[in-house]
Amino acid sequence: MEGLDDLDRALIALLRADARLPVASLAQRLRVSRGTVQNRIDKLVERRVLIGFTVRLRADVETAAVKAFITLEVRSGDLKPVVARLKRLPPVTRIYSTNGRWDLVCEIATTDLAALDATITDIRAVPGVAHSETNICLSEL
Repeated sequence: MEGLDDLDRALIALLRADARLPVASLAQRLRVSRGTVQNRIDKLVERRVLIGFTVRLRADVETAAVKAFITLEVRSGDLKPVVARLKRLPPVTRIYSTNGRWDLVCEIATTDLAALDATITDIRAVPGVAHSETNICLSEL
């Protein structure tokens, strides 16, 4: 991560493990003042290094019953508009750039197979998407 020092990286690692840790606990673990931690968090948010805090659920209580990954081939020059359009689709939870045959990998979370089918149809209709392949996640190991 460019522009981050060791303290920023350590803080981010602690927040990844438990984003609900109080600032005082973070400060104690990092061996810095509470004010230093709060200032670092504020700056990371301001710089959009930290873009949110979230909840992770066990797989057996996950609210989305169907998860899948769709790999996409995007026509040359269309990557930015395709990504912008995909970000507006609520079932698309993450978008990754990749190498090889596929340009993008999208994680999808839906309530059922019908919703997954509709999402795949929406993604394939995005201008610039040339080809796709979908893999449904059966179980988490």
